[in-house]
Amino acid sequence: MKRIPTPPRPDWQLKVEKLGFAYHTLDDTYWDESAYYQFSMAQVNELEAATAELYDMCLAAVQHVIDHDKYDLLQIPRRFIPFIEQSWNDDAPAIYSRFDLAYDGINPPKMLEYNADTPTSLFEASIIQWFWLQDKDPALDQFNSIHEKLIAYWKYLEEYLHPGTLYFSCVKDNVEDLVTTEYLRDCAIQAGLQTDFLYTEDIGYDDILNGFIDLDNLSIRNIFKLYPWEWMINEAFADKLLTDTKATFWIEPPWKMILSNKGILPILYELYPYHKNLLPAYFDDSAFKAMGEDYIIKPLLSREGANIRIVKGGAIAQETDGDYGEEGFIYQQLNPLPLFDGNYPVIGSWIIGQEAAGIGIRESKTLITDNTSRFVPHLIKD
Repeated sequence: MKRIPTPPRPDWQLKVEKLGFAYHTLDDTYWDESAYYQFSMAQVNELEAATAELYDMCLAAVQHVIDHDKYDLLQIPRRFIPFIEQSWNDDAPAIYSRFDLAYDGINPPKMLEYNADTPTSLFEASIIQWFWLQDKDPALDQFNSIHEKLIAYWKYLEEYLHPGTLYFSCVKDNVEDLVTTEYLRDCAIQAGLQTDFLYTEDIGYDDILNGFIDLDNLSIRNIFKLYPWEWMINEAFADKLLTDTKATFWIEPPWKMILSNKGILPILYELYPYHKNLLPAYFDDSAFKAMGEDYIIKPLLSREGANIRIVKGGAIAQETDGDYGEEGFIYQQLNPLPLFDGNYPVIGSWIIGQEAAGIGIRESKTLITDNTSRFVPHLIKD
């Protein structure tokens, strides 16, 4: 694994904008093609195998939470347990998710966390870095079959959907969420599905029909929502999820509430202690304090690196602000990210359907990857 500086394409902004990449430059550079990461095929195979194994372990962890009633550890309101378990028992499928891995190309990949419900950076991982590679060297390859697998899995998902339209929804005034949602919708259209778009704020509920409706008062039977479950179950309409007699088919399914919670990290470590792809993680910090080890404190439900604290030598060495933490924390062994030319990369390894499908790389100048971290492309070259 190498980080290789390279000249950006002279007209790269125009090229990515033509592809629909509207947020390539946020407060600062987000899409960064002044360098790329090079992997060998053996390293890609290792990442793919680790991702597939971690996904199987996560599914086993869902069953463990259900079988042993671990919901309180995850701060999931108990009235939603039947809702979650019904979706699990119905084998309600999921379209996508992303593992964040620490990897240096030498040691086994380590799971930092699992973005199981509403992961972004999908479009740039699937489309933008692929077209970058075509300009860079079309004879080379990437670990990237995201687009093809999305179309194939939407076709597979069709048999699970209710008859009618599949809606796609995200919040207003968030261009990254909109691009991600519309990209997923485009893949569904290519798969032959009937779709429509609806902002999350415009979803209604008909008390006579006991079901969710769109702006034309039409029933919403199927919907992809780029809106976290932990927000949904705390909204004013949350109980409507439980009285919805139309049985709306939600993507991602309600059982993802278990996996999108960082409490899954200590549960995984309890189930698979000393696994080569897991870091020790617990619901309290006593083990780390007793051994004098450095660790990270993470809220159960934080996003974009918010409210993270790094503890070194018993003192807080780095922390980020945010609005999370009221729900509780988990404690994970500090696994310093590899350092390449002053940059710390995190590998985002994608699951599409139930298969490992490719990677995207975010890098930062600090150990905490947040919403200002840059996306850097990659290629395979032995």
